[in-house]
Amino acid sequence: MPGQESSSYRERNSTADRTLDVLSLFNDDHPVVGGVEVAKQLQVARSTAYRYLQSLVSARFLEEEPTGGYRLGMRFVELGRLARRAHDLSDIAAPVIVDLAARAGETALITRRAGNLVVCLDRAESETHRLRISYERGAVLPINAGASALVLLAWDEPDSIRQTFAQSHLQQFTPATLIDVDQLMDRLERIKRDGYAVTRAEVDDDVVGIAAPIFTGEKVTAAVTVAALASRVPKALERRILTQVREAAETISRQLTIVAG
Repeated sequence: MPGQESSSYRERNSTADRTLDVLSLFNDDHPVVGGVEVAKQLQVARSTAYRYLQSLVSARFLEEEPTGGYRLGMRFVELGRLARRAHDLSDIAAPVIVDLAARAGETALITRRAGNLVVCLDRAESETHRLRISYERGAVLPINAGASALVLLAWDEPDSIRQTFAQSHLQQFTPATLIDVDQLMDRLERIKRDGYAVTRAEVDDDVVGIAAPIFTGEKVTAAVTVAALASRVPKALERRILTQVREAAETISRQLTIVAG
């Protein structure tokens, strides 16, 4: 009957539970919620619903709309700012690359540009295979070599890329490392079109790198990479790992974009 609380809500009768239930009613389709709707959704008396709403208003979690109803208050803006400060790329990416390393059975990396260089921010090892490569945590490498570096460059404007190369020492690690600028530009164009990079023996002999960009909004801010011995990654496995790498990059990108607001 109207005005009676259901048995399920009597079992969850703490004020904290009820206020969380109120806040969960807000979403993109319902930015403003009225007292009558709260009472109906929570199956409580209107007087009870308005008591919860006024408590949230007093704590600045809700504000009253001039035309009626309630909207989320400025306290959430303040908490959102604090949440963004508490999360950085490494915090967000760490569990994702641990999972990626386990699924791929190979080493997973997070890299970022630092001017004309590439820095390895973090890495996760597989329990199945361990690998000695140049991309140790904290290692700094030139911008022209390897899947990670090329992915970090590919979405820049062509003029900016050429300027970066002009200001950089293009180091050749192996015979497969590209140091010709025109060849590198062609390679970067293909990477941007494909949405990923795969390199073989371009930094370390017999190592394949499979990388995808991490976006914050429209900007590439980092890269996620799997590195493995090329001799144990046939084409079929390469395609499977590529799918896993792209999924990991998309997951991190979504979370970074949310945190960035």
